[in-house]
Amino acid sequence: MSQSATVNRRYVLAQSPKGEPDASTFRLETVAVPTPGPGQMLLRTTWLSLDPYMRVRIYETDGYMASVKPGEVMVGGTVSEVVASNHPDYKVGELVHSYAGWQDYTLSDGSDVIIKLPANAKQPSMYLGSLGMPGFTAWYALNQIGHPKNGETFVVAAATGAVGQIIGQLAKLAGCHVVGIAGGADKCAYAVKELGFDACIDHRGAGLPERLKAACPKGIDIYMENVGGPVFDAVLPLMNLNSRMPLCGLVAHYSGAGMNGADRLPGFLTEALFKRMKLEGFIIFDQYPAHYANFLAAMTQPIESGAVKIREHVVGSLEEAPQGFTELLAGGNFGKVVVKVA
Repeated sequence: MSQSATVNRRYVLAQSPKGEPDASTFRLETVAVPTPGPGQMLLRTTWLSLDPYMRVRIYETDGYMASVKPGEVMVGGTVSEVVASNHPDYKVGELVHSYAGWQDYTLSDGSDVIIKLPANAKQPSMYLGSLGMPGFTAWYALNQIGHPKNGETFVVAAATGAVGQIIGQLAKLAGCHVVGIAGGADKCAYAVKELGFDACIDHRGAGLPERLKAACPKGIDIYMENVGGPVFDAVLPLMNLNSRMPLCGLVAHYSGAGMNGADRLPGFLTEALFKRMKLEGFIIFDQYPAHYANFLAAMTQPIESGAVKIREHVVGSLEEAPQGFTELLAGGNFGKVVVKVA
């Protein structure tokens, strides 16, 4: 079913999953396209972002943000076209980045708009990836928490994902020895040959701790934590004195995996204390008011010129969004996952 001018397709949460999301998690509905009232505009989704944080948003209980309740439209960042407007600041035909969710159409009064896209935007979907939340996450984590110094060793997991591919390149530009961790030989080869990483370790092979240690002969000064699990176990012993660890995600644990095993907290706290580590958790949505404009000013030209490379993983239709989301959580994506809705 393609996008219609009169029918709004939307995915709502059918039930909060107990483990990994599956076919019963979301339900596709069709409703009439709404009509904008005074001060409102009608947005038509052209691109939808799929991101790991969405798993946290479908917990039964609230996390760092309110959870999506059964029957509510699934949340998600979008690039949308203004197709009707009673709002003085928005004209028909303009593109905006907002959080319209997993649906074709939504009404907006402008308060949920993150940015109006430039009229000459080369690739609008970039505003869901390299120029949007993932790119902003990478830039903020490295510059505001990591504080890289020339010659230091930087490590990032999910190295070819939406955040990893950006932060690794930025760390390399800052003079770091950059080591990625990714799932599969093809992703590791891409990280080295195309993104310019010094090394990339396949976490699916045997002997991850030993292979990571060989790639980081001077230890690790900065580790971008967005995965957790066995990768974190391999990284922790290699962290150096006064090392830094920006913490933006733990995708390996979002569906409950590894949450009820042996208590490793004392060991981690001992390492953190003895090595004077700085670990700072952050939710990037908190940082938009103070830092997003600075991020765009610094990164738009490098990204649009290709100086910082990006790779997108395109899902071909809104109907495929649930499967695309499931594959993302399992590490099946190669690059930033975006759904081509229109």
